[in-house]
Amino acid sequence: MFELIKAHQLNVMLVMCGACATMAFMLLITRFLSPRRKMVILLMEVMALLLLWFDRLAYIYAGDMSHMGFIMVRASNFMVFFLTSGMCFGFNRYVMDYLSTEGEMDVLPVRLKVVDYLSSLGMVLAIISALTGLYYYFDENNLYNRGPGFFIAYIIPLVCPLIDFSVIFQLRKRISRWIYISLVLFIFVPIVFAIIQVFAYGISIVNMAMVVVSVCLYIFNYFDINDQVVHAHNIELENLHGEQKRMQELVDKTATALVSAAEIRDEYAKGKSAKIADFARRIAEKAGKDQEYCDQIYYAALLHNVGMVGLPDDTELNMEDPDPEMIKRKAEIGRGLLSEITEYPYLSDGAYYSSEHYDGTGFPEGLKGKEIPEMARIIAIADAYVTMTSKSRTGDGLPNFMAREMFVKEAGAKFDPEFSDIMVKMIDRSGSEGMQEVSLETETEFECNEYRDYVAIGIPVEGEEKKISFKYEASVDPDEGFSSPSIILFDSYDRRSHTDEKTISAYHYLEYGEIWFDDHMIMTAARTAQVTEITRNEDYEGRTGKGVKVGYEIIAGRTDDHLQIRMIGPEYTKEIILVLPDKSKSSHIGLTGEHCHITDVTIEPTGRYIGSEDIPRIAGAVDYTDHMESDFKNIQIDQNRSISTPGVELTGKKRLAFHTLTLPGAELVWHCPYIVLYSSDDGTIGGPNYREYNLIKMNGENNGTGDHAQNNFTMKRTADFHGWEAWRDANKAGLDCEIVFDRKGNRIVTTTENSGVSTECITTIYEMPDKVYAALTGDEVALTDIRVLIERL
Repeated sequence: MFELIKAHQLNVMLVMCGACATMAFMLLITRFLSPRRKMVILLMEVMALLLLWFDRLAYIYAGDMSHMGFIMVRASNFMVFFLTSGMCFGFNRYVMDYLSTEGEMDVLPVRLKVVDYLSSLGMVLAIISALTGLYYYFDENNLYNRGPGFFIAYIIPLVCPLIDFSVIFQLRKRISRWIYISLVLFIFVPIVFAIIQVFAYGISIVNMAMVVVSVCLYIFNYFDINDQVVHAHNIELENLHGEQKRMQELVDKTATALVSAAEIRDEYAKGKSAKIADFARRIAEKAGKDQEYCDQIYYAALLHNVGMVGLPDDTELNMEDPDPEMIKRKAEIGRGLLSEITEYPYLSDGAYYSSEHYDGTGFPEGLKGKEIPEMARIIAIADAYVTMTSKSRTGDGLPNFMAREMFVKEAGAKFDPEFSDIMVKMIDRSGSEGMQEVSLETETEFECNEYRDYVAIGIPVEGEEKKISFKYEASVDPDEGFSSPSIILFDSYDRRSHTDEKTISAYHYLEYGEIWFDDHMIMTAARTAQVTEITRNEDYEGRTGKGVKVGYEIIAGRTDDHLQIRMIGPEYTKEIILVLPDKSKSSHIGLTGEHCHITDVTIEPTGRYIGSEDIPRIAGAVDYTDHMESDFKNIQIDQNRSISTPGVELTGKKRLAFHTLTLPGAELVWHCPYIVLYSSDDGTIGGPNYREYNLIKMNGENNGTGDHAQNNFTMKRTADFHGWEAWRDANKAGLDCEIVFDRKGNRIVTTTENSGVSTECITTIYEMPDKVYAALTGDEVALTDIRVLIERL
């Protein structure tokens, strides 16, 4: 290796001189270094260039007996020894400059002054050596030879860097990473090569090393400045993010203040705008909008009702029967307030257009379809959902399924059908979406004066038997009037008893009967009822007076359409079987009474599940399948997908024809037939290796999950569609339907038509099984005369 370098060292030296010259030129035009630092490094680069240049000349003119050779050999060797100490001096100055600037040291270590003196001494000794031959001399052939004091020449270039290192190591925490590395390299690389130089005479590896580390000083300064720029940039970003965060907090506080001002007039409105904003953001996310859009719609929805601050304090907007002028006034005030925020024009759009309807019947301008800003269309849906399901002055919020029905019915009319469909699917996944039903807890204590002037929230009667216990206390003495607890049996979407026509219709309230704890009861909508056991307590001493608490119990359970209720009081223990209109109906027990105080109400399951054998049937099942039977047995579906037809293997083109009859007690638009596309090993729904590809409801809904197939669904309302009430009436009256399946490979086209609601769905199955089936099911519907028709090509 050394032989190779020795053979080509003049060329290597020339290249390295060029590198030094280049670095020196770059230093002249560099702006990122301080002037003082720049001059120190420039001085070192020039000294390194001259050191290597004169070292190269010393080799070139060695043995040259000419006059020029005589002069150049001596001048070159002198400059080599002189500049070696000069490099130590320059390096020490570099260290001093760094520590006094970046190191922020006002007083520098004395050791650095010592290095200054020693390096200066080294340059003086170089001059003396040139005159005395202390370090070197030249023989008669004009050749360089080491002098008697040659090793003295190595002491100062060795000691000075080591002293510098002692300072650098001690103060390393003040020195950046890249600068520290360059300083250590500058000190130890030449020392290592100097040791080698002692044993490798005739090759200038020390001077070459000095050039290399001098160049590294500039390069590592560049790295250090780059790190500083990155660090400064990161700090700037942090400051910017901090400023953005502070601005965001300010925006949040300002928005919250505006919203609070709008909501302060109504105690039930508190927090409503935040809920609307949250649902608007979630709808936007599910529609595939980006983060910026979702953030924008959050604030637009949060502030969309801010126009309420400009309305009179006694104003209450009735969403069921809105006052057009009041809606317009609110929209204009909201736009006026928010249009001042010119950086965010979408805020005023949300406030002004969110009461528009997709079919053009809304306010304030009667815009239609895509004319309405998209954000406003999303906000309208979020607002409608929160308004329907939240508690208000008029009562408790409606359950999710009633909100769902509204979005199904109003899709394409009041609401954008795309975003309505997203909302419906969110409701269908209400548990995973965090959209919990309004929580209604039965009261543990309440007062009844006149009979039924207060009825507690209904307690569901289900397959798992429940025990209801409470304490009764009369509020009048026996001689002052009648006093007794009783129960109401009913069905209602909000689990409350209703008496006025408006709420009876709104909540689909149906009362089955009233039962007292004696031998009295009144049946209304129940098909029939029968007291199967009644026992009077012989020790009963008559009704108690005021201030005396008496315990009562009710044990209730259900199977299909039969309820069994056991009532235990101080006078009687009786058991009643009550039959509901049909199996699809829900049932609730509402505690009430007359002139009494009910306390300590508790509800707990008994752990017993009621089966068909536990309650004797006192009436036959209501059956709507007494109709012609064809390829499949007629079925009545009392609950959602509780039963289905056998599967029909889909090959080529097939049709399913049948008669549908929505059950008389059904109220919702999805109480209709459904079509299921699936595969399983035995051809049954829910069978081994069951995979469901699509669920199509004949009211125009598609519930395909997308896990195993892609479903492209379209729904149209034809000229035969005359509104949802007419559609429901037609299905309750009964009508013939036909479904067409057309399968080609893994692609199945399903078309349906039901009283003006026409659908087409293209199902593309990802992993095609051996067989694909279709089956009919539904919710609260009877399917009869089911026929499979094969179209032959």
